[in-house]
Amino acid sequence: MQIQRDRYLNKLIQRRENGMVKVITGIRRCGKSYLLFELFHQYLNSTGVSDENIIELALDDDQNFRYRNPLELGQYIRSMLTDKTKTYYVLLDEIQKVADIPNPYLPGTEEKIGFVDVLLGLMKIKNVDLYVTGSNSKMLSTDILTEFRGRGDEVRINPLSYQEFYSAYTQDKRNAWRDFFTFGGMPLVLSQKTAEDKSRYLHTLFDKIYLDDIMSRHSISNEKPILDDLLDIVSSSVGSLTNPSKIKKTFASVKGISIADDTLSRYLDYFIDAFLLYKAKRYDVKGRKYIGSPMKYYYSDVGLRNERLNFRQQEETHIMENILYNELRIRDFDVDVGIVTLNTRDENGKSKRVSREVDFVANRGSQRYYIQSAFAIPDEEKRKQETASLNGIGDSFRKIVVVRDNIIPWHDEKGILYIGIEEFLLDEAAMDR
Repeated sequence: MQIQRDRYLNKLIQRRENGMVKVITGIRRCGKSYLLFELFHQYLNSTGVSDENIIELALDDDQNFRYRNPLELGQYIRSMLTDKTKTYYVLLDEIQKVADIPNPYLPGTEEKIGFVDVLLGLMKIKNVDLYVTGSNSKMLSTDILTEFRGRGDEVRINPLSYQEFYSAYTQDKRNAWRDFFTFGGMPLVLSQKTAEDKSRYLHTLFDKIYLDDIMSRHSISNEKPILDDLLDIVSSSVGSLTNPSKIKKTFASVKGISIADDTLSRYLDYFIDAFLLYKAKRYDVKGRKYIGSPMKYYYSDVGLRNERLNFRQQEETHIMENILYNELRIRDFDVDVGIVTLNTRDENGKSKRVSREVDFVANRGSQRYYIQSAFAIPDEEKRKQETASLNGIGDSFRKIVVVRDNIIPWHDEKGILYIGIEEFLLDEAAMDR
């Protein structure tokens, strides 16, 4: 089964031969190798590039073990560059597998040679175009800009969007949404035949890959139970405002454990760096400034979130909000949680100021959208409640309410768009109806 990842393929095409190392990052098992070795390779062939001019190495393959030595890797690639009149496309998967070794040319010193040195050296060869993937210990998000000394061009790949999932879904399409909000969009989930198989696969990803990577990178030897509990707490509070202080109180009351705020904050940052979690800050829409704690955390894949809770807490409202957040990130928006302060009157007629939340403030260049995830609007009272914050903003940017039901999109008297979640996810142009 071939899954089209046109959004990411087009990003690689746009960066072709731009003089930089194209670094494909993302949570492990989200499809980086497939994008590079299958889809991008096919594209190169379609433009007339022969396989002789495409050098591929999967560095997690035991047959290529010797090339985890950076000197062997550099020597091998250079040996393949036999025609100076043609461009060679070098595709290296799991580049972080290349070890750091003592510099043999500077014996007695602590200087080491690693994959960054090899890639920076290859970049100086005019007929070489470099593409690498990385996903664990050395290739987490905060390292990308520094590892390549300003010569790295990151392409972030995510688990499948709903549109990608839907296009590859071979069963009754009426069940696509149910399966997506339950098991998420990790590509290999689509090939698992039963719910038990899907659950087992997601559990293996968490327990044997993600947590092991994080513990290895940060030299955490005996804190796995705390990491597990922290992930469970965040899973239960998806879509709710929280911070390390609140989480600390949960640990104390539920687990009887005292953990410092800065320790919890550091562990949360580890999860973010590993692409497991996203952190959404609060933004004062009228004040045009960011507000500190608390904030919201979302999972990069809702299937992973659900697995953490053994699929017990299947609140479609919170899962839908998480999916919307991920979709906006996939569409390259910067996404914040909005706060709008309104002047109202209490039951005695006295003036008071109240804060109302806008689920998402999405910015991309000069574009801005205010989006409310409402799940259901059964009556006029509920509609007024869900749109109070949107109506209080007062600017001319587009405002959208996304509901669970499959409705015909419509606008109210103040121009707010109401649209069903599946249409929103399947049709990117629907935001501008």
